[in-house]
Amino acid sequence: DLSLLRFISAELTRGYFLEHNEAKYTERRERVYTCMRIPKELEKLMFFGIFLCLDAFLYVFTLLPLRVFLAMFRFITLPCYGLRDRRLLQPAQVCDMLKGVILVICYFMMHYVDYSMMYHLIRGQSVIKLYIIYNMLEVADRLISSFGQDILDALYWTATEPKERKRAHIGVIPHFIMAVLYVFLHAILIMVQATTLNVAFNSHNKSLLTIMMSNNFVEIKGSVFKKFEKNNLFQMSNSDIKERFTNYVLLLIVCLRNMEQFSWNPDHFWVLFPDVCMVVASEIAVDIVKHAFITKFNDITADVYSEYRASLAFDLVSSRQKNAYTDYSDSVSRRMGFIPLPLAVLLIRVVTSSIKVQGVLAYVCVVLFYCGLISLKVLNSIVLLGKSCQYVKEAKMEEKLFNPVPTATPGKPAGKQQGTFKSTQGISTDENGSTSVTNQPVHQKENMPSLLITSNSDQFLTTPDGEEKDISQDSSELKHRSAKKDLLEIDRFTICGNRID
Repeated sequence: DLSLLRFISAELTRGYFLEHNEAKYTERRERVYTCMRIPKELEKLMFFGIFLCLDAFLYVFTLLPLRVFLAMFRFITLPCYGLRDRRLLQPAQVCDMLKGVILVICYFMMHYVDYSMMYHLIRGQSVIKLYIIYNMLEVADRLISSFGQDILDALYWTATEPKERKRAHIGVIPHFIMAVLYVFLHAILIMVQATTLNVAFNSHNKSLLTIMMSNNFVEIKGSVFKKFEKNNLFQMSNSDIKERFTNYVLLLIVCLRNMEQFSWNPDHFWVLFPDVCMVVASEIAVDIVKHAFITKFNDITADVYSEYRASLAFDLVSSRQKNAYTDYSDSVSRRMGFIPLPLAVLLIRVVTSSIKVQGVLAYVCVVLFYCGLISLKVLNSIVLLGKSCQYVKEAKMEEKLFNPVPTATPGKPAGKQQGTFKSTQGISTDENGSTSVTNQPVHQKENMPSLLITSNSDQFLTTPDGEEKDISQDSSELKHRSAKKDLLEIDRFTICGNRID
């Protein structure tokens, strides 16, 4: 007996029971909680990463000149002590000397680039053309950065490779020329970026600045709808850290140039301050929205950012060991794509052209400022090292400091590479037979795929794709495909979003 009255009565009194689908609604609620946790966890990672970039950036201005001075002093006084060592300089001292010479040469080359002419040339372009130029500069910066660190690494290795494999000394010259050209061209590219941003700040209607800020939101469209794994999200996070720190330095350059034009009038700084806050706030908002939806669409928890932070902390702690493979600033360059040399050249060029040093009092202020920079660098390094040790302990990654997984070298089998590790690293024991903290033990002879499967410590930063399969099936498939990469093995930055496996 169907009737309209009974239908309306059924609609008004119809019930449903959410507990019958408890798993589904619990998962939806967890997604909401994850999105709410993303801003806090992401900003923790960003805050830690920015101070890592600051540490590597301050190293160029503070400790690198002192290290170059010590290397030159050793080179000059070497005849007084005799050639006791087979090397004239240690490999680290050679790399420091090369960095110092590159900085000096590029600094003098930057004097031939007229900043004022570049500013008026860019200001005369239309808004749409400047918007296109700014986007092209961002892409070019990523591409040239990805190749620049390889050029510097090739120079360092050519200059310091062992004697039995050493090439003729003339082979260092082309690598050195390539490194100088790279740093110079990259510095000019960053200068054009800073000039374009300066034009946007000084435009009357602020239309160009608005378009540049809206360009950050276009980045969300190109990222959130792609498939991301933990490794890919890790590289995107590193790229965002580098981009945010670079923007801070560019804003500093813009403020310096504008303050110089207005004779360092403090009132003009408060005119620029709202625009600076607007750019920084838009960058933070875009990063939060982008990461929130990427984690939502790819079912990634907010705890992954603590893993990323622990991985960055692991790089810092491992670089402080006695047998560290590389300098920490180079490790940051490979991990984040942040190369401090071009940015340091540009900042030195802008500061020296904006601030005139005249008189004894001015030179005393410069010396005090340099001492303050050294104090800031040392304090920042101490705090970062303490926090990094804390993060590594919380992640239970201490065993990886003394038993690191060897990264696969292109063109070399895993067994041969492990033999190289065994020949270059040894176990240092004391009288009681305990292993020394500062040295790294010899790797055991195991295959790389089996190590990735059986090691419990690797499961912390290893990101399997899909559901877990049978171990016997995995062992047969490993013969035909490469193993998943651990976050600690990713030392090459790529364009964000690309798969790395």
